[in-house]
Amino acid sequence: MKIFKYIFLLFLIAIIGGSIYIATLDGDYQIEESKIIDAPPSLLFKEVNNYKNWEVWGPWRKEDPNMVVTYNQKTTGVDAGYSWQGDTAEDGNIITTDVIPNKEIHQEVTIKNPLSESKSNIYWNFEPIENGRTKLVWGVKANKSFWDKAYSLTQKETPTEIWKPYLNKGLTSIDTIVTNKMKAYDINVDGITQHSGGFYMYTTTASKNNSKMLSAKMGEMLPSVLQFMESNNITVSGAPMTVYKEVDEQNNTVIISSGIPTNSKVVTPLDSNILCGFMNSQQVLKTTLKGNYNNLAQTWMVAEDYIKNHNIEKTPNAEPFEIYITDPAKYPNPADWVTELYIPVQQQNEASFTDKITRQNSNLEQ
Repeated sequence: MKIFKYIFLLFLIAIIGGSIYIATLDGDYQIEESKIIDAPPSLLFKEVNNYKNWEVWGPWRKEDPNMVVTYNQKTTGVDAGYSWQGDTAEDGNIITTDVIPNKEIHQEVTIKNPLSESKSNIYWNFEPIENGRTKLVWGVKANKSFWDKAYSLTQKETPTEIWKPYLNKGLTSIDTIVTNKMKAYDINVDGITQHSGGFYMYTTTASKNNSKMLSAKMGEMLPSVLQFMESNNITVSGAPMTVYKEVDEQNNTVIISSGIPTNSKVVTPLDSNILCGFMNSQQVLKTTLKGNYNNLAQTWMVAEDYIKNHNIEKTPNAEPFEIYITDPAKYPNPADWVTELYIPVQQQNEASFTDKITRQNSNLEQ
């Protein structure tokens, strides 16, 4: 009987010693990774805030394709979440606990292991940096319970070794997916229509005829026109526009007037570089671009090809123009920007009004 007492005593000592050892282990950890992404914070926030999007870029979903996911009633914002049952991964759930729109997201993840439920805090930071880019931070921190620490002794990898690959893979996938969404565009030749024309306030300059230079020039001109109109209580009656006054194909230069429509004639001071112009009502070929302005060159090519292939005659000495329907400040995703291109043409027969073509580039490869 004594031998059993000694064995029990040794067993008890081992349990006490092991418990003391486990209790003294450091249970705190914090792991984070970051990535600079060429996208605004609002777009990245929108991607991360919706758990349905995690189906595409969530790294653990790719490693366990048979994972069964059950979504909460809410999938965005505070109290949104989902639970999962893994084939190879451990079961668990995640819930959003706090949100600061376009800045931070905080979540709590619970993973069920054989000894307990392990809880960790997930956090996302969306930090705007220069040139419209974002520093996206994805991190996790936790304070392990006694049983979490005991279970971790049976694992081959540390929390850092487990989490870092997931964080890096997820950030890389988000970068690819959001960037591709921003590249999506659609060009549609709407056909021939009548543009009503009207008065507009404008300023004029010369530029190299390439999208980068033109965008820079327009980015300077249009705000100055708007400021002039606001300062002088001039009514804005339409979306901003650019009129192509002269195009020198040989030297690849252009003279443009960028302006904003108004509802009546305005007489400006003699020394003002902001003037009031008038556009006559005219027949035009309308082509619509939905997408980034860097696709405008292709939009012009599509419109010119349409004119050539349909034997349409352009109006001599006419001035084509673009109208920027959407405000980029309100639509952070360039794929949502709408630009209308109008090329003045000679009177056409009725058939030309219904003949349309469309060019698309979804750019959504995952």
